[in-house]
Amino acid sequence: MWPNIMANPPVINLNDLKARIEAADVYALAKRTPTELASKLSLALGRNVWLKREDLQDVFSFKIRGAANRIASLTDIEKARGVCAASAGNHAQGMAAAAAHYNTKAVIFMPVTTPMIKVEAVQARGAETRLVGEGYDAACAAALEYSAESGAVFIHPFDEIDVIAGQGTVGKEILEQMPRTPEAIYVCTGGGGLVSGIGTWVKAVSPETKIIVVEPVGAATMTTALKEGKPTPLNTVDGFADGVAVRLVGSNTLEIAKSVVDDCILVTNDEICAAVKDVFEATRTVVEPAGALALAGLMKHVREGKAPEGDCVVTLSGANVNFDRIGHIVERAELGAGGEMLFAATIPEQAGAFLNFCRALGNRPVSEFNYRFAESANAHVLVGIKIKNASERATVISDMNAQNIEIKDLSEDRLSKRHLRHMVGGRASPDIDEVLYRFEFPERPGALTDFLINLDARWNISLFHYRNHGSSTGDVLCGFQVPEGDIEALEESLRNTGYPMTPETQNVAYDYFLRA
Repeated sequence: MWPNIMANPPVINLNDLKARIEAADVYALAKRTPTELASKLSLALGRNVWLKREDLQDVFSFKIRGAANRIASLTDIEKARGVCAASAGNHAQGMAAAAAHYNTKAVIFMPVTTPMIKVEAVQARGAETRLVGEGYDAACAAALEYSAESGAVFIHPFDEIDVIAGQGTVGKEILEQMPRTPEAIYVCTGGGGLVSGIGTWVKAVSPETKIIVVEPVGAATMTTALKEGKPTPLNTVDGFADGVAVRLVGSNTLEIAKSVVDDCILVTNDEICAAVKDVFEATRTVVEPAGALALAGLMKHVREGKAPEGDCVVTLSGANVNFDRIGHIVERAELGAGGEMLFAATIPEQAGAFLNFCRALGNRPVSEFNYRFAESANAHVLVGIKIKNASERATVISDMNAQNIEIKDLSEDRLSKRHLRHMVGGRASPDIDEVLYRFEFPERPGALTDFLINLDARWNISLFHYRNHGSSTGDVLCGFQVPEGDIEALEESLRNTGYPMTPETQNVAYDYFLRA
C-alpha cells in the first residue's frame, strides 16, 4: 500500500516489538484507562463510537507509558547518569514523572515559547527545565549536546523502540476491553509513536481491524512521509494542535507504519475544535486539540461515507490544554461542526433597512453581529448565525436574496474568522452627535427584532456589536445618532424596549477607537 523507497530503512521485527509490548513495564506509573462507549456520539454518527480515555492518566496523556517503559529498561549505571529529553509538553511531563519514580535525575529542554503552565508542571514533578530556542529542533539539539557532555541518556519522544512498545499497551488494552473486535481504530498522530505501537499489537491480534492515522491539515507529517516512502520534513507546521505539531516523523515509526497503517485522514482546526466540543458533551472533560484529533477524523470519515459501519475506537490522547485557549476552541467549534455561518451582508444605509435585514434573518439564533455606520450609500454587516447543518447556508442566502440583500458567505474565510470578527470598526460621522449604550439582551431568537420594533424609528443606529457567550443574556453595544441632541427622548424610547441599558458614551475606550 505504501511505497518503500527509504534509503537504508531500519530493520524492524514486528514480532519482537509485539513481545516488547507484551512485556512493557508501564503500570507502576500508567493507568489501565477505560475504553468507553459514547452513547450520544454513537447515535449521532450511526455506529458504536468508543473512546480510549488516555486523558485520564495522572499526567493527562498517554506519553507516560512510553517514558515509563523506557526509563524502567535503563541499567542502574544509566539511571545514575540521569536522563534528558526535548519536549514542549506531554513527553516532558511523562519523563519527569517516570524519572521521579525511578529516582533518576531528569533534565528537560523546552522551547522558550513553551507556555509557563507546562514548564511549571514539569518542574512540579521534580525535573529540571532548560528553555532553549524557539522550537523543538533547537531544544532537541541542546538536549543531544547535553547528553554527549554529561552522559545523561537521551530519550526520544517517539522514535525509540521501548517508547513505542510502551505506547503499544494502549492497543493491547483496547482489544482486551472491547466486547467485540473493533472495525477501526482512529489514532491521533504526530511523530508516530502511538500509531505504530497500537498498530503493531492490533494487526498481530486482529489483522482485519483498520488502523487510521489522523493528522491536522497543517501538520500532515506521517501522511506526507507515507506517500513519499521516507521521512520528509514539512516546510511549515501549524502549531494549533501542539501535541502533534511535528516537522519530521521518526525513521522507526515510519517503517512500522508502512506495515500497520491502512489509511490517513486530514482534518482542519475547526473540525478539531468541533470534536473537542463533542468530547466535552460526552465526558464533561476538556481535552487538548491533539486529544480530540482522532474523533475529528472519524467524524469526517462518517460525513464522507468512508467510515466502517461497526465499532470504531478513537484515542483521546491528552488533556493538557491551557485555560486561555479554551475560549478560542469554543469559538471555532460551531464553524467546524457546520453549526455556524459567518457572512457579510450589504444593506442600504437608510432608515428601516436594519429592521428589514433582521426580519430576513427570521428566528435563526444570532451568535455575533457587527455593524458600524459609514457615510456611504450602503452598509456592511458582519453576522454569525447558528444553523442546523452546512446545507442550511443555501437557504439563508436564498432568504436574504428574496429581500434584495446581498450576502457573502465567509464561514471558510480564515481572515474573517481569526481577525475581522474581533476588530474595532471605524469612527462615527463628525457632523452628527452620537451616543453609546450597552444592553443586556435575552438569549432567545427574535430578541433583536423585538428591540428594533419597539425602538422609535427616527433614531438611526450607527453601531451595533453582539456576541453570544452561551449564557442566558447577551451583551450588546449599540450607538445612535442624535442630530437634534435630544438624548432624553432617545433614552425614553430605549427604556420602552424593556432591555437593561448602561450609558457608555463617556467610556475612554469609546474616545480612543469610536468617537468622531
